[in-house]
Amino acid sequence: MDFSIATLLSLFSDDKLVAGKVLEKKLGCDDDQDIESLQIILDVLERLGILVKERGKYRRVTEENLIEAKLRCSSKGFCFAIQDDEDADDIYIREAHLSNAWNGDRVMVRIIKDGTRRRSPEGEVCLILDRANPSLLAQVKQTNDEFHAVPLDDRLLFELMLKANGEDLTQAVDHLVHVSVVRYAIGENPPIGKITKVLGSDAEAAADTDIVSCKHDLPLHWPEETFALAEKLRWGLDSVDLKQRRDLRDLLTMTFVDDRLQPHHLFIENAFSLEKKDDNWLFGLHITDIAHYIPSDSPLDRAAKKRGTTVYLGDQICSLLPDTVKQKTSLVPGQDRLALSFFLTLGENGSVLGFNYDASVIQVDRQFSFSEVQALLASSDSLADELIPFQSRFQDLFFTLSALIKSQRLQRGGFEMPSDTFIPFLDEGRLGMLLLSESFPLSALLKELVILTQKCVAEHLSALAVPAIYCSQPKPDWEELTDLLKLVTNLGLEQTFDTEADVKPQDYALLTQAFAKLPSSRILYHLLEETLKTEKFSSHPAPHFGLAYEAGYVHIVSPGQRYADLVSQRILKLILEEGRDRRTKQSKVSVNLSSSECHGQINWSVLPPSLDDSLADNLHHLVSQLNEREKIAEDAEKDLRGLKKSEKMKERTGQIFRGLITGVQSYGFFVELEELLVEGLVHVSSLKDDWYEFRARHSCLIGRKNHTAYRLGSEVEVQVKSVDYYRQQIDLVTVAGGTVVTASEEDWQDE
Repeated sequence: MDFSIATLLSLFSDDKLVAGKVLEKKLGCDDDQDIESLQIILDVLERLGILVKERGKYRRVTEENLIEAKLRCSSKGFCFAIQDDEDADDIYIREAHLSNAWNGDRVMVRIIKDGTRRRSPEGEVCLILDRANPSLLAQVKQTNDEFHAVPLDDRLLFELMLKANGEDLTQAVDHLVHVSVVRYAIGENPPIGKITKVLGSDAEAAADTDIVSCKHDLPLHWPEETFALAEKLRWGLDSVDLKQRRDLRDLLTMTFVDDRLQPHHLFIENAFSLEKKDDNWLFGLHITDIAHYIPSDSPLDRAAKKRGTTVYLGDQICSLLPDTVKQKTSLVPGQDRLALSFFLTLGENGSVLGFNYDASVIQVDRQFSFSEVQALLASSDSLADELIPFQSRFQDLFFTLSALIKSQRLQRGGFEMPSDTFIPFLDEGRLGMLLLSESFPLSALLKELVILTQKCVAEHLSALAVPAIYCSQPKPDWEELTDLLKLVTNLGLEQTFDTEADVKPQDYALLTQAFAKLPSSRILYHLLEETLKTEKFSSHPAPHFGLAYEAGYVHIVSPGQRYADLVSQRILKLILEEGRDRRTKQSKVSVNLSSSECHGQINWSVLPPSLDDSLADNLHHLVSQLNEREKIAEDAEKDLRGLKKSEKMKERTGQIFRGLITGVQSYGFFVELEELLVEGLVHVSSLKDDWYEFRARHSCLIGRKNHTAYRLGSEVEVQVKSVDYYRQQIDLVTVAGGTVVTASEEDWQDE
């Protein structure tokens, strides 16, 4: 069974009856065993009262006392069910009421005791909707002739019995292993697992990419049968392809490669063109047409949908598509390629005067790295004849046009931060905002035009009222900003945040400008970046905080790296192929559905109603899965960066660093080390010179006798005491720093 109960229940909406055959198709039940498993689940859900069967079809029943939530457990055995509604109470779950659910599982909880003013409501898990741990990292232990796996994550409150599968497990005892769950616990019977990979004697002996990929269950390789499927696809161009597309092979087009991209990661999805048209510019973004080769719901499509997005783990990647697909569709100079071409007509001030797109055939003229572009722009020597047309276009593209678009973004409240963090996407990536690289400034300038094009596509889809996958970014939580704002205040900076309702992109822009004047700016940028929320996909337009868009933004630029972009590409092609350009067949007046000229002229359903309804329904169910995969990718990439930092800090155990106090609690204070942007904890027990007390109002720890204070925003010198590599926890001890409380501050002692 390759689907969860949560996925199954998501297919029921608006109290509609759904036939079993429809569920089989949407869940990809290809054989009798999958169909039988689905029927068993439907019968169980019917007995539980979650589904009812009427006339051979199923309908979901909503019970007020049943709540969907995510289980969160602590290492001490306390478990709470966290509801999706942020304002709803967490539900306490006793161990006896877990029903073999694990930390992170999505569950259905029944309330068995109402909450009071001081106590949370209590509940019991009555159904496990989705398992969060199909595999895990563990240490192998042996008791007599039995082998069991102890999870490294101490929030997983169980052990797994290991199946030998004909292998000698004694070699794995006390080693770190990746364990795949064969069977979850049933009643009193423990869960069973099998070792898929021995990673090393411990976490430090294992490869960091192995730890991350196993921890987050990321497939780094494609099965052989998938490569065989990709090889069988029709890759060549024929006369039909050329006849049905706009021929742009004579248009001067170029591709750009980031110098930081690994050669074996090279996959060029985008080409660019720029032509001067009277007093205006015609900017072209040409995206490889992967949708042409991978039909919806084909085996390759289902595999890509399951992965959701490409995950970058240093030298290794968990790719959305097999290498064969990327090789055949990459925009290689001198070769004909199918594409979707988007054109923006831009005025002298950078304003968008028009938009249109079409299916096309292109041939890239030349590929440049950003360092080559930089050298070409700076060159005062005579150039080879073939480079002269490119140099003039680079001048217009980077120095004039991109600068105008950037100015417009900043005027509407957009912000940016300096960083050399590599983002392998040609837009804002997962971060949701633009980073400025001192080494590669042209990359950020090109992204300005890419982001603007994606905004225009969103406006076009909205004007046509066609179902789409929109991308948004919620504004930061006020609670997460509180400590940073206290830190900013302690550093002597004025800030205009008063209440949560006041958090605007403009405020972030002012903060980034103020940070630039401080010696600890690099730390402050990093902390501000941490307050940003992850981008979200949705089936309706919503604001994007980092880009300062009120509503309507989509991703289209990376169909070979993000499944959402591939779906958007299919929708845009669907408009070209199936869209109705007039109200009725008898109407003589038609509109151009691929151009912004039709905006405001359409008062009918562009797609056939049945197709429109089906598309909207599919997208509604798809966005939650895509958001989940993006979150896993973000966590995995962040995990790898954390492991690499921990490795470097372990090598520097005993060394002294200067850092900034970024958080103070009763148990100690956190220090951010600027050199690696690493956070460590100075535990209060390590402060041996006095008894230190916590002053929450002033965010500091104060010694009773010596009146030395460790305050939020103060600089200190610390020594690296120890590093827990796997948990990425760094213990520090103070060497110098802290300030003596002045006479005017003596009232702190009386708090």
